[in-house]
Amino acid sequence: MTPRKSSGSTPNSSLRIKVPVKEQVSAGGVVFRGDKGRVEVVIVSVGGQNRWQLPKGLVEAGEKPEITAVREAHEEGGVSSDVVQPIETIEYWYAGLDNGIKVRFHKRVHFYLLRYVSGDTGDHDWEVNEARWVPIEDATSQLAFDNEKRVMERARELVG
Repeated sequence: MTPRKSSGSTPNSSLRIKVPVKEQVSAGGVVFRGDKGRVEVVIVSVGGQNRWQLPKGLVEAGEKPEITAVREAHEEGGVSSDVVQPIETIEYWYAGLDNGIKVRFHKRVHFYLLRYVSGDTGDHDWEVNEARWVPIEDATSQLAFDNEKRVMERARELVG
């Protein structure tokens, strides 16, 4: 018997395992205070690398994204706020574990412009290393993610 020529596919190509896809929806916001003369926003530091980002988290079952945004601003930023208007919804993919199984997450994050009502950034929860007020014109350069930088720039336009 002579060996067959390969059709071009690799021997294991038919054994590829498809990684499951999970949909995730989160919401967060740009909490601001002040007026055109001096506007500050809340940013939070998370993780071992002290990555600065906007407060955000998963939308719970039956919860509207704008409610999640206000809740997360309170939990992660320590402040109470009211929704002014939507800013943008961002979308991205990342790999992670779900109950110990490798999955691809398709994530959508709804961001809102949130007006500060009360509270202290020192009252943030355990999920963040630090929460702080920063001048809105400095916030973009401190954020770790390009999509959140874009959200911050849009919030800056909306606040004026």
